[in-house]
Order: sequence, then C-alpha cells, then structure tokens
Amino acid sequence: MTLTATGFDYVRRLVHRESAIVLAPGKEYLVEARLLPIARQLGMADVGRLVDEVRARPSAESTRRIVEALTTNETSWFRDGDPFTALTSTVLPALLPARGAAERLQIWSAACSSGQEPYTIAMLLQDALPNAATRVAITATDISREMVARTRAGRFSQLEVNRGLPAPMLVRHLTRAGTEWEVAPALRRMVSASECNLAAPLPRMGPFDVVYLRNVLIYFDLPTKQAILRRVRALMRPDGWLFLGAAETTLGVDDSWERVVIGRSSAYRPLKGA
Repeated sequence: MTLTATGFDYVRRLVHRESAIVLAPGKEYLVEARLLPIARQLGMADVGRLVDEVRARPSAESTRRIVEALTTNETSWFRDGDPFTALTSTVLPALLPARGAAERLQIWSAACSSGQEPYTIAMLLQDALPNAATRVAITATDISREMVARTRAGRFSQLEVNRGLPAPMLVRHLTRAGTEWEVAPALRRMVSASECNLAAPLPRMGPFDVVYLRNVLIYFDLPTKQAILRRVRALMRPDGWLFLGAAETTLGVDDSWERVVIGRSSAYRPLKGA
C-alpha cells in the first residue's frame, strides 16, 4: 500500500467536507483500490503520488474525481423487492384518490446510481397506470456526474440486466442496442436525472409524493442524517411516503416521521404538525 496515514487523513477530510461521507479508520484499502485507476489514468505510479499532487495543486476537477471514486454505486433492479411491491400495492391506491385526475405524481429517486432504481419505478408505474407517461414524473439524482450521465442514457450491459430484472419486463421495456440493452424512450421521458449532493442545501424540486432514499443514510454521521431527513421532508407533500434502505430508519434519528409497516417493508410519513 502506498497511501500514508497523512495521505489517508487528507482524503478522509476532503471527502467528508465535500460529501459528508464518513471514511472510518480501516478504510485505507478502499481508498487505495478506488483511487488507483485515477492515478494510472494520470500516468502516476501509485495512489500516494496522486494524493501528493492533489494536495499540492488542488482543483475542482481533481476533488470531484476523488469524491466520485469513493461514492458507493452498488445497485440492481428491484433491489430488496419489498419497497417496490409496496409502491403498487399500498402507496398508489392511497395517493391516486387524493390527487386530481390531471395532477402528476412526483417521485424522487434520491441516490439513483446508474439508473436501475428510477427505471424500476418507471416500469412498475407504466404497467400499473394506463396514462403513466403523462401522470408520473420521476426525478433521479446522484452526486456522481458519471452516474447521472448513465441514468440519462438508459443503457445497461447484459450483466447489469441479469441482476434482478425479470425477463418479461426486460423484453417489454428494453431493446437491444449492440451489446447493451436500452430503456424504451417512453420510460426515459418519465425520468429526469441531475447531479445533487444530499449533504448540501437541496435545489428547488417537488413537492414529492414518494421519495426513495435507500442505502444512503448509512454512510453519514448522525447530524448529517438528521439534516438530510429534514431537507427531504421539506420537499415532500404532507401525505407523502419515504422509503429507506433495509438497514436504515428514522427511529432515534428524527422523530418527525411516522413508521408504517407494509408487508415485509416499512415506509415513513411526515408526522402532522411536526
């Protein structure tokens, strides 16, 4: 390993300052593995040289590349399953009668990675609503410029579509594009993707009926979790629904949410008057 303790501490502080992601001691191997491709692209022998260069001549571009490299982009279609089943079994039947016939449902995939989550939602709603193309707007955001570009493109490798996408939905909603699969234009029009740092003040969006903020809060310390939940709640409708990851909860973090059990999953709703 070429990364010194001083170099790791510099990267740890830089990443926390820019994204609020916490890199605990013991994650040196992760930093080394994620930054080595960048070092090699720049013609440097090792990560230690890269960090020394960035420290000596910091720039917005080098900072962005380091932060993006250390962002976890693990994702798959229908990841964990139950939060998507809950959308069609419980959330839609509750929301539709409360909305006008011409009123768009606004859904936010708040850490969309390469796009599997927002397109999973789009496929489900396309199958569930005859007028989904005009009734639903899905906002997909991610801190990574590369992931946002991939979401906009809506293209996936064979390996990626093999991870959780049922064959009937693959055939119905994607088409072959060389060695890749491309999401149907109607679904891509339902999804708008943009860069967004959840740990910073959020842009004007919404108000959202449903927010998927899944497998994100686990990377932050308690004050950052509380700040993110507060900002997310401000962008939601009073009767909105929030889905977190299986290992995440608002309990003990922010008491202005009500937990609702839906089958094997849980959702969270803003408490009235909170």
